[in-house]
Amino acid sequence: MSHPIEKLEPAKQKRVTAQLRDILRTTDPEAADTQRAALADELRDQHPEVAEWILDGHKKEEPKQPSALEELPILSDRVRQLKGKTVLIKYGGNAMVDDAAKQNVISDICTLKSLGIDVVVVHGGGPVISELLGKVGLKSRFIGGHRKTDRSTMGYVEMALSGRVNSEIVKLIGFNGYKSVGISGKDGSLVVAKKRIHKVKEGETIRRSDLGMVGDVKEVNTDLVDALLEKDYIPVIAPIGVGEDLEDYNINADMFAGHMAAALDAEAYVVLTDVDGICIDKDDPETLISAFSSYGARKEIGRIIRGGMIPKVESMLIALDGGVGEAHIVNGMTPRSALEILLTDRETGTTIRDHA
Repeated sequence: MSHPIEKLEPAKQKRVTAQLRDILRTTDPEAADTQRAALADELRDQHPEVAEWILDGHKKEEPKQPSALEELPILSDRVRQLKGKTVLIKYGGNAMVDDAAKQNVISDICTLKSLGIDVVVVHGGGPVISELLGKVGLKSRFIGGHRKTDRSTMGYVEMALSGRVNSEIVKLIGFNGYKSVGISGKDGSLVVAKKRIHKVKEGETIRRSDLGMVGDVKEVNTDLVDALLEKDYIPVIAPIGVGEDLEDYNINADMFAGHMAAALDAEAYVVLTDVDGICIDKDDPETLISAFSSYGARKEIGRIIRGGMIPKVESMLIALDGGVGEAHIVNGMTPRSALEILLTDRETGTTIRDHA
């Protein structure tokens, strides 16, 4: 098949080729596109196929809104309420290791950003930490759901969280066309940690367990995150903090996220987990409770709210006590769950407010 430019007479073919060479050497993209369009316009009447070939692959397309905005019953009032405000997403569970779920979560994050909402991501990474520790021959020991972490283990924890999980989220956000920066609570003195001593009441006595390099949030300084948001970045934060003793501490990602949402004065806080929300019977999704008051949630900790759901709800109460408008638990394995809970009136997940 002959090349389209060969249809030009020799003298014109030589001139057009020379012009194309000049265009390809132009370092200013806008100037290059303008010159290319002018050359195509010159040829379009007599040689439309050559004009189309010159423009092919260089046509500017209007940015398209993500398809989710067309398919979901988005409430314009909700978009207006959240635009210019901060939403904190706590990303964890199987949605971090399932490839399809991972793409869906990143898509939701980028869709929120496309609407002018400031998104901050705090992530966990328990399965990745366990995988890495297994590869180096270190066994994980848990006390009350917390991974006991010595200094040697702490190095691998940070490697898994900051080096692998964090960087992959940043990469995927970038692939979707948005700017992102990966940090941890160590950066910019973001989070000052304090050593956590696990306490369990046994009868009339309280048993204390030393968890090693496991910490709680003592203080949050949001200067770095505020600066990133101002420059239109999506901050992605690993839950590691530095103590006043200069030790690194692994902090429960839920608790880290709740404190961060409060410190940022977020409009909404969303916890992505592996279940549909809080159910009266955890094995029966038909018993889902769609809304709690903060008072009701506190009363049900240890009853309806059990096991791994407790730190999630406690983090939501920390956020609400700190001034966050609303807190939600949704299933991160379900496509567009974060968008549904934030932008539609569909009943999905569990919402906790000061007034249900």
